[in-house]
Amino acid sequence: MTTIVGIKTKEGVVLGSDKRASKGFFIGSKITQKIAKIDDTLAIAIAGQLSDAEYLIKVAKAERKLMELRRGFPLDVKESTRLIANLAYSGLRNYQPYYVELLVAGVDQDGGHVFVADMSGAITNEDFAASGSGSPIAYGVLESVYNKDITNEKAKEIVSKAVAAAMERDPGSGNGIDVLAIPNLLVKEVTS
Repeated sequence: MTTIVGIKTKEGVVLGSDKRASKGFFIGSKITQKIAKIDDTLAIAIAGQLSDAEYLIKVAKAERKLMELRRGFPLDVKESTRLIANLAYSGLRNYQPYYVELLVAGVDQDGGHVFVADMSGAITNEDFAASGSGSPIAYGVLESVYNKDITNEKAKEIVSKAVAAAMERDPGSGNGIDVLAIPNLLVKEVTS
């Protein structure tokens, strides 16, 4: 039970989450980090079983680095998301599913991207997304204020409002808000 939110902006992407980790009706932690930064261009927000998500992220991070070393250039955001979704699907195929839904957000040469990946291996590309038990409430905020021309600063405010609204009504979300912004890559033009 949680609330995670991701928004694509004209300047990059922004992720947000609450900090509560619950074990049924018991609050197991009030300081849980649900946003994992993979590198300067990619981050993942976690909803679901924390141990499964942490394992998937650790394996994906290593596999991503190996693939980059083998081919000599980095994976873009969609390729990274596909790698993570394939790992999640492998658990389902082996009858040991990873109980997670992940928001994979990052920037590459094409700008910002927000993908939703789940344990079935499915991925969808979204302008904004929310997941977790507080997501229906967060979506209400996102639907009412999102537009494609927002900045990262404005998106930080929207993410905070969406997660705060979910924390007001969802008992599985609470104890503060974490926000992470990833700016677009700066491409310098070389002239001769």
